[in-house]
Amino acid sequence: MSDLLYVAYPWVKSLHIISVISWMAGIFYLPRLFVHHTEQVQVGSETDGLFQMMERKLLKLIMNPAMIATWLFGLIMVATPGMIDWASWWPWIKALAVIGMTWFHMWCAGQRKVLAAGQNTKAGSYFRKMNEVPTVLMIVIVFSVIAKPF
Repeated sequence: MSDLLYVAYPWVKSLHIISVISWMAGIFYLPRLFVHHTEQVQVGSETDGLFQMMERKLLKLIMNPAMIATWLFGLIMVATPGMIDWASWWPWIKALAVIGMTWFHMWCAGQRKVLAAGQNTKAGSYFRKMNEVPTVLMIVIVFSVIAKPF
């Protein structure tokens, strides 16, 4: 099994990076949709329906599959013996940041449901501020994996 993991590693890593890029595109865009949905759209209007459809499709057709693929390929890489120095801090810090990114994904899913139900009480500025969370997590993840400062 180890031999197969070593041979597949560059391909799995490539698929992991592609999945991460797709996931992050959605993670950055969905809260921006929430900002405009909150600030520019009246509940029950035709535009409200359009925003709901865009938010739902972004989450269900792009973000969810990309998150699942990111986790799948990431866990396969983790299972490859000798590729990660578990005595270092960086894999643990990355793991916490990825869990944080997953929490943010779930938070987005919850906010989408609130907006779809017409029950949003948050201002656009709230969604603007929340949109900084994945940026900070992304920075932590990239520095953890590439620079390994920990």
